[in-house]
Amino acid sequence: MRAVIQRVSKASCMVDGRIVGSIGQGFVVLLGIEETDGMDDLQWLAQKIPNLRVFSDENGLMNKSLNDIQGNVLLISQFTLFAQTKKGNRPSFIRAARPDKAIPLYERMIAELTEQLGKTIATGIFGADMKVSLLNEGPVTIVMDTKDKDNH
Repeated sequence: MRAVIQRVSKASCMVDGRIVGSIGQGFVVLLGIEETDGMDDLQWLAQKIPNLRVFSDENGLMNKSLNDIQGNVLLISQFTLFAQTKKGNRPSFIRAARPDKAIPLYERMIAELTEQLGKTIATGIFGADMKVSLLNEGPVTIVMDTKDKDNH
């Protein structure tokens, strides 16, 4: 799994002209699921996201986590995070999980993050044409890949 995590003041996701998910301060998480991903990848990432310390403390240092500030998450599925661009100019998405594998993992990530945060998270709609608006704070953008979890 690959996640692009953006620290935001606010964010929303529109589908067909209506807002389907919105948050105040927190993270927009763009989540890519690869064909080889499993529950261990999901659980590792679901534990890391709420504990990522990128919010400012009283001294202006990035010492507080999403849990510390009681922040929110807007989770957006994004298969294009696994684009392969080595050959030609048209990206290949062969590494991205097919919907029959990706949807259950995406839904499980929603449940895991909801449990970790102790509140419902906002989401887009899997496979929909989404318009995501956000106000990136900092800007702070972190890329995490579960393939790196075993590399210390």
